[in-house]
Amino acid sequence: MKKTIIIAAIILLVASSVSLDARTKKKTTAKKASATQVIYTGDIANKVIGYNGTTPLNITVKNGVIENIEVLPNQESPGYLKRAKEKVLPQYIGKTVAQAKKLNADIATGATYTSKALIQNIQMGLDQVKSTSTSKKKATSKKKATKKRR
Repeated sequence: MKKTIIIAAIILLVASSVSLDARTKKKTTAKKASATQVIYTGDIANKVIGYNGTTPLNITVKNGVIENIEVLPNQESPGYLKRAKEKVLPQYIGKTVAQAKKLNADIATGATYTSKALIQNIQMGLDQVKSTSTSKKKATSKKKATKKRR
């Protein structure tokens, strides 16, 4: 009887974690709004390891400015993760993508591996941000070319 209950509990736990993983990935894919992008670093930074594993993020960029950085479920120790989040993430919020790419962010003392993993995830995520100014420049140059022909 005890074995049956334990096996049922394990099956339920595995099923719920698979379901959670599927929901998290569904929510974290890049959104194509007018000028808002959400970059999921779980796939692009899957080799970036903190102290206990990967530290995937969702980075929200609106009009070229970092609006939010959300740390997704991971295996880091909660205390160290909290310390790293409180030290690292505020340094990026409100900065433009260009400013953030050049930022030499401070790390949290005592949470060095986790801090470095967060910073690497952010930098790799920012490399994925699509510039809205590039598409505007292309559209403007096409208009100019059309006017010259007349």
